[in-house]
Amino acid sequence: MKLPLPLFVFFIFLATSCKQNKEDVQESEVFNNAHIFYYNWYGSQKKDGEYRHWAHEVMPHWSDSTWNNIKGFLGGDDIGANFYPQLGCYSSNDKDVISEHFKLIKEAGVGVCVMSWWGKDSFEDKSMLIYLELAEKYNIKIAFHIEPFYKTIEAFKDAINYLNMSYGKHSSIFRIQGKPLFYVYDSYKLDKSAWSSLLETNGKISIRNTKNDGVFIGLWVHENEEDFFTDSGFDGFYTYFASDGFVYGSTTANWSYLSKFAKTNRLLFIPSVGPGYLDTRIRPWNDENTKHRNNGSYYKDMFRKAIAQNTEFISITSFNEWHEGTQIEPAIPKRILDFTYEDYDETPDYYINLTKNLISEYQNKTK
Repeated sequence: MKLPLPLFVFFIFLATSCKQNKEDVQESEVFNNAHIFYYNWYGSQKKDGEYRHWAHEVMPHWSDSTWNNIKGFLGGDDIGANFYPQLGCYSSNDKDVISEHFKLIKEAGVGVCVMSWWGKDSFEDKSMLIYLELAEKYNIKIAFHIEPFYKTIEAFKDAINYLNMSYGKHSSIFRIQGKPLFYVYDSYKLDKSAWSSLLETNGKISIRNTKNDGVFIGLWVHENEEDFFTDSGFDGFYTYFASDGFVYGSTTANWSYLSKFAKTNRLLFIPSVGPGYLDTRIRPWNDENTKHRNNGSYYKDMFRKAIAQNTEFISITSFNEWHEGTQIEPAIPKRILDFTYEDYDETPDYYINLTKNLISEYQNKTK
């Protein structure tokens, strides 16, 4: 759906006058135009009875069977990640952990935490009220990253209804012109006609101008997806992947075109940046997509390329996606019998501080 002219004008206004001025930033210490993807899927033995996600299989290759049947990781000292968290194998349901994470996110200057969400009654759903309450304490806003658990557009509609009924009135929910923001991962897996039935005003099961309306951001992955985003009813698109060149959307050389396309079609373009990419513990066959951090230089370069697009929002992949090595959460040096974990070559909170500096650059550019 193309943004109607009044709403489009609102977004232009948002880009200029709703960005916090220097005094506001000093007061709130966060910037709501900077969003970060957050994973609340981790479990500990003590809190949850298992090392959920810290214990992880090695992912088989889709065609090369020589990579299959490799031993996975049990959690504890041996986790499915190339880096090791300073907090150890924590639980995403632990209030103390959530508080520490929001403290770090606030220190990084990020205003909106985008929660990975896997549906009603999922592991990721059960502590959502705790997250919302603690977010308010730290002046953090919450948005939802809808993962591809749904198989039909009707199931997606039910999920949005559940989120709005359960959490939509909470003061911690991030809103644009009164509407909650939803990032929709793998949106391309449903046809644009299915999406338009829900997201176009005249669609058969439209949620526009209802209590379930929102600002819906789809994932731009491949080349030639222009028709999908002009015809599906999405309000914009993001790129998610932290590996520059992995797909068309995450290739920074394409961002100038994507930015112009978005402006021409009254859509939001939200580029996604990350500090690096390293997932060879769980995907040992995927080294070609590794992006080394190089003491922060990779992050600086990708972030500044996003800033150069003059977009209303920038998203960061990620706070704590440890499996793919995109996290900015503090990591520590660690060695086990047959493996040495990567570290940041600096202090454990190096990427928290670097994020703060880069967001300051972003704020200064938007003034």
